[in-house]
Amino acid sequence: MKLSKTFLFLLLFTIIISCKNEQSKNDLINAVNKIKISDTVKIIPITHGTLILETDTEVIYIDPTGGAEAFEGQKPPTMVLITDIHGDHLSTKTLEALNLADVTIITPKAVSDAIPSTIAVSPRVLNNGETITINGITIEAIPMYNLREEALKYHTKGRGNGYVLTIKNERIYISGDTEDIPEIRDLKDIDKAFVCMNLPYTMTVERAASAVVEFKPKRVYPYHYRGTNGLSDINRFKNLVNEGDSSIDVIFLDWY
Repeated sequence: MKLSKTFLFLLLFTIIISCKNEQSKNDLINAVNKIKISDTVKIIPITHGTLILETDTEVIYIDPTGGAEAFEGQKPPTMVLITDIHGDHLSTKTLEALNLADVTIITPKAVSDAIPSTIAVSPRVLNNGETITINGITIEAIPMYNLREEALKYHTKGRGNGYVLTIKNERIYISGDTEDIPEIRDLKDIDKAFVCMNLPYTMTVERAASAVVEFKPKRVYPYHYRGTNGLSDINRFKNLVNEGDSSIDVIFLDWY
């Protein structure tokens, strides 16, 4: 007999109430949380820094690249978020191919300035620290930038956006291109986090893991981990995160 997630949630909740062992109770609470947060948003990895977040009413394309063929078989977007001006985040060819005339596009100003009017007459500009709510989804623009002297040329502070989306009480962080900046470590109550780690453009596996251990998302998905010397060691990232906090789920998706 196949049990629904709602039934499992109620069953686990009943067991938690009656459980006298504290560790067993914590384990069951974690199990309930996983059921709750997995119901809200479907994650579809496309490539590198490109993904789709899909709910029962919204289809959100994040940094769509790869041309229309990369999205074959996917539902058309109801919303598009773009983090920065670089080609692995802003692909005007892909935006053109997706026919986004009636789709809300949210970008920092530098991206908005780079999008031809043939694609979108007026993208919604969201700058670092600003928040908007569209169709019940709250979107916060989080800074993303470099700290290392030799990397400052890649991502200057204030130009690009990371995002925190709140969808039905679930908070999802999209890092974009960033190093281990204070604004990441200050994040609170994140359910899912997509964290970059590639050199020389963003940060090392070690710094990414250290930041994750501090802001403690329930689940973290390494993404955007191809650099000039190939793919970063995401297994090392997982080990470092779980050495620092074993309660954080590190989940690998098929990006490459």
